[in-house]
Amino acid sequence: MHDSSIGTDAPDRTELDHLFSVTYEELRRLASAVRRSDPGASISPTALVNEAWLKLARTPDVAHTSPLHFRRIAARAMRQVLIEAARRRIAGKRDSSAWHITFDAEAANAAVDADELLALDSAMQRLAALSPRQAQLVEARFFGGLSVPDTAQALGISESTVLRDWRLARAWLARELAMSR
Repeated sequence: MHDSSIGTDAPDRTELDHLFSVTYEELRRLASAVRRSDPGASISPTALVNEAWLKLARTPDVAHTSPLHFRRIAARAMRQVLIEAARRRIAGKRDSSAWHITFDAEAANAAVDADELLALDSAMQRLAALSPRQAQLVEARFFGGLSVPDTAQALGISESTVLRDWRLARAWLARELAMSR
């Protein structure tokens, strides 16, 4: 019985490996942008991609997704890895008195320190409770670097809805982050 389950997982694993290899360079580019935005980060782009891959590899069903949806899922995995690293980095450190997170077109290149990243994650969890789609959109755009058209396709919504939700989510998150200082 054990052997048949291995045989069943092999095609899924092969598909997942293929999907990863197809998107690896894009993930590496995104991870490099994240690394540039946080010079104090204790995790390299390669480690970020590899840690995200380890998270993704535990879920072979992800192999049955489109490359765009895979990027969105990978963005979530990278977010989780960054949050875990940030929590380790700031254990016992001081609180930040001012946040510098920006959600402009170059959001992936904006400098974000560990305290800011944790505050953003907490605010995104609250946003997800109010509007799951807006939280997914922020995750795709901010952490995944997806364009407006790619985000619209990944979430199955129109580009105008992406732009409207992006404005609303940015404003809501900015207010939440300002209140958490």
